[in-house]
Amino acid sequence: MRHHYECQLRWADMDQLRHVNNVKYADYLQEARIDFLRAVELRFSSRHDEAVPAEERSGLVVVRHELTYLAPLHFDFRPVSLEIWVSDLGRASFTLGCEIFRDGPDGVRTVYLRAATRIAPFVFGTARPRRLSEVERAALAAYVELRDAPAVPATRPGPARRSTAGHYPVHVRFSDLDPYRHVNNVTYLEYFQEGRILFNSRIWHDLPAGTPRTSVVVAQADYDYLRPMVITSGGYDLWTWVDSVGNRSAVMSSEICDGDTVMSRSRVVLVFFDSETDRSTEPPAAYRDPLVAALETHDDPGALTRTS
Repeated sequence: MRHHYECQLRWADMDQLRHVNNVKYADYLQEARIDFLRAVELRFSSRHDEAVPAEERSGLVVVRHELTYLAPLHFDFRPVSLEIWVSDLGRASFTLGCEIFRDGPDGVRTVYLRAATRIAPFVFGTARPRRLSEVERAALAAYVELRDAPAVPATRPGPARRSTAGHYPVHVRFSDLDPYRHVNNVTYLEYFQEGRILFNSRIWHDLPAGTPRTSVVVAQADYDYLRPMVITSGGYDLWTWVDSVGNRSAVMSSEICDGDTVMSRSRVVLVFFDSETDRSTEPPAAYRDPLVAALETHDDPGALTRTS
């Protein structure tokens, strides 16, 4: 069984290519996920719920996102459809599968995104995950839909490399927080995007005159949430580097750190894109060569200082 949700798009969700921005898909997933949890009557107490003992107050935290972008989604006043199911049900966590799609008047379905989101119950008093109760497992079990193999194999970023070009200082805004006063899981994707954009602007800052304009789109994005982020006076450091470069794509990885402590990691597959044909394309050498050069670029971590 699957849970169905209709999500209204917003004009502000679009990027410069007039597609829905890759980060916004995670926002839609969150809306559908909340609607699903209400439907299955999984209720978790707020950390400020005085009716529940402090040591028992718990919520759900996102542990990992795997997002596969299949087709560009354009703005429309019609809502977009989402279907959610349970693809894995463990003792202390569960994974929600999801598709974002539209069914055309001819009955043909266009799937824009497939996603897998790993979720775990979290106890605020002990700051530790807990097991799912039998009641919670029974509620989720009705939506279990197992597949022979995952659509996308789990991936992890390569060894971290820090460079001045890859540094982005993260300053948490009050509006970035969720009801638990942690940075909302969707906002991490915004931080990683800001870091990638700054990194790319630095390595492509001096393109030769006459270089054709080339766009880049996200094809696959995997995110691991390791520790909760909060508002701090000093902020956090985000580091981005190039893991690999292909003929039409490149893989970039990033870490958000609090000193030597890694808060979150991401691995993103970027594809060079021709907006005229809506297809992938081989980039000019002026774009590809700096990416290849960045594969071996790193600085002495001790020489790096926070910049604003």
